Amino acid sequence: MARIVMPVAEGFEDSELTVPMQRLREGGHEVTLLGSEAGVKVRGKRGEASVEIDETADHVLPEDFDLLVIPGGHSPDRLRVDPRIVDFVRRFFESGRPVAAICHGPQLLIEADVVRGKTLTSWPSVRRDLENAGATWIDRELVEDENLITSRKPGDLDVFCQALESQI
Repeated sequence: MARIVMPVAEGFEDSELTVPMQRLREGGHEVTLLGSEAGVKVRGKRGEASVEIDETADHVLPEDFDLLVIPGGHSPDRLRVDPRIVDFVRRFFESGRPVAAICHGPQLLIEADVVRGKTLTSWPSVRRDLENAGATWIDRELVEDENLITSRKPGDLDVFCQALESQI
């Protein structure tokens, strides 16, 4: 059984959190929701899902987990102003273990300063931010570059989840 951590805040893209979380849990894996404040309920931007934050970055270590998955929506933009979350993401990435992000999720990777020299995909509006941060952006449903896995949108969730499952 693998341990997965998913940073999440208010306004996450509902399916980009719930679909991978459900598939990973059905596979027998433990999923921990990481946020700015434990015990707080956050809602998806479409109002279809709400979840409770399990832990903060003050109380867990990147070494405690096997995989990091960043859902999109407004959540990554909110999380990138929390230096504890940004530091956690940076240290996790630097460990060499798999890091996955979908849609707007790469915004958090940009803030963690880990995209320079990498090839990624994302929601189209994040393209310029990625390029300005030194990444190469391509429009493809799944892009894998070393320990980095990225997808564009909810329509890519099936291939995104397959890539996650292949990592654990």
